[in-house]
Amino acid sequence: MIESADEFARLCRSPDPGERRRAAVDEASEQVWMDVVHRYPDERVGVVQNKTVPLAVLEVLIGDPDPRVRHMVAMKRKLTPSLLERLARDPDEGIRMRVALHRNTPRAMLESLRKDPWHQIRATVEDRLGS
Repeated sequence: MIESADEFARLCRSPDPGERRRAAVDEASEQVWMDVVHRYPDERVGVVQNKTVPLAVLEVLIGDPDPRVRHMVAMKRKLTPSLLERLARDPDEGIRMRVALHRNTPRAMLESLRKDPWHQIRATVEDRLGS
């Protein structure tokens, strides 16, 4: 278990592949994750990549100013429809595309993405829904 934000940052930056793997798979408390988010902005992608990160932390990271972080959030399998809905309104078309491709995106949300400004998202939605 990861006990602190400092430990997580050290694991992420370690040259040891075993330690970097711990950063990706070991659990931490929600408080530790939130501490990482606030104290180590450069490690936010690492937080999202962790297999055990709670939905409450992902919900915070949906609003991250870095589109790379939001893109990684959009790729998480455990996203709920309400989180996907927020991501479907993201200004970054790559993030909206991830929502269009996400297996948990409800049909009604896909229907709304049929009107997306980016033609590739509309085409993806048409493929998923069938014309």
